[in-house]
Amino acid sequence: MLRKAVPAGLTKVLMRLHYPLDVILLCVRRYVAHSLSLRNLEEMMAERGFEVDHSTVHRWVIKLMPLFEKAFRKHKRPVAKSWRMDETYVKDSVEWKYLYRAVDKAGQAVDFLLRAHRDKAAARRYFEKAIDQNGAPETVTMDKSGANLAALQGINAERETPIKIRQVNI
Repeated sequence: MLRKAVPAGLTKVLMRLHYPLDVILLCVRRYVAHSLSLRNLEEMMAERGFEVDHSTVHRWVIKLMPLFEKAFRKHKRPVAKSWRMDETYVKDSVEWKYLYRAVDKAGQAVDFLLRAHRDKAAARRYFEKAIDQNGAPETVTMDKSGANLAALQGINAERETPIKIRQVNI
């Protein structure tokens, strides 16, 4: 991969790392996109002739993921003003958490947030993040969750033009 293909803000960080850019990006992408452990990545890189410790890969992920997210958000297409929102229970590597997510009416992902609790505070944090990143929707369709309803009503209380709330039985 060519350095000029990397967003400008990442170039400074990547120049200080002591491994080839291709190796760093491959490790971070595989860790994030696939369910590979850090030790699996260490083994995969050893098979390719690169001695990379699993803790080094973990440091790359911690350092680079916020920068990648910031760079990629600039290229995200705008979403429609009608959202379908829900949350689901997922297990990360150790514990179960709630994944809040929404899609627009065209099926494009609006945003997501992983939280330890399913309550009004978590739902409100999700809506604030999604609205901050994508602008306010006109309508949000959601299930009969009381926490999601309370969070959106709290946000509406602070707005001049409220967001229309539709609740459906799912």
